[in-house]
Amino acid sequence: MMSKSTFVIVPAFNEESVLLSTLESLLRSDYTILVVDDGSKDHTWRIIRGLPVHALRHAVNLGQGAALQTGMTYALQQGAEVLVHFDADGQHSIEDIGSLVEPIYHQQADVVFGSRFLQRADAEAVPPVKRLLLKGAVVVNGLLTGIWMSDAHNGLRAFSRKAAQEIRLSENGYAHATEILNEIRKRKLRYLERPTHITYSDYAVKKGQPIWNSINIVIDVLLRKVFR
Repeated sequence: MMSKSTFVIVPAFNEESVLLSTLESLLRSDYTILVVDDGSKDHTWRIIRGLPVHALRHAVNLGQGAALQTGMTYALQQGAEVLVHFDADGQHSIEDIGSLVEPIYHQQADVVFGSRFLQRADAEAVPPVKRLLLKGAVVVNGLLTGIWMSDAHNGLRAFSRKAAQEIRLSENGYAHATEILNEIRKRKLRYLERPTHITYSDYAVKKGQPIWNSINIVIDVLLRKVFR
């Protein structure tokens, strides 16, 4: 019952080449799988429709933050007790989900973040340039939100039902990661980090955020703080 009430939300945009391999291990689990096609132009939607998953689709591409919010809203409507964010590009491991959801089921945390920097082997697997960029993002996020994490932009996260009901993502793009921290601070939610291993395939590295996009994220967050 605990596994069935855990919804794994997979936002997907033009992921036809890797989506099946990403979902393979999830489909063998007892988790409830929800895939949100964020307006893909390839065969992503056709693949999703042929699988035993909950399938949602944006008519146009809105951004990862928007896809995650669509998924969370739906999962809550379906009675989810724990909600997990899981990237579609094959970087994440299903084995890490258990350690993220366990503190939530034991009522030790409202939100649990995956981190690449809690174990030496996981940290060393991060490409050097990306490692430096992520460390810089930790400082920026800490200064902007008052919450200091070891890993600023890990897409693997778990939320209690309470946290998912209170956190509403308005950042449609990648800046949603910073927005989540702001929401945690404002709503006084309890949070933890747990070790996660990221697999950096050639596809995942190519698909990932370019370095310059991190600057855009910071600018976007700052502008929202000024004009709100």
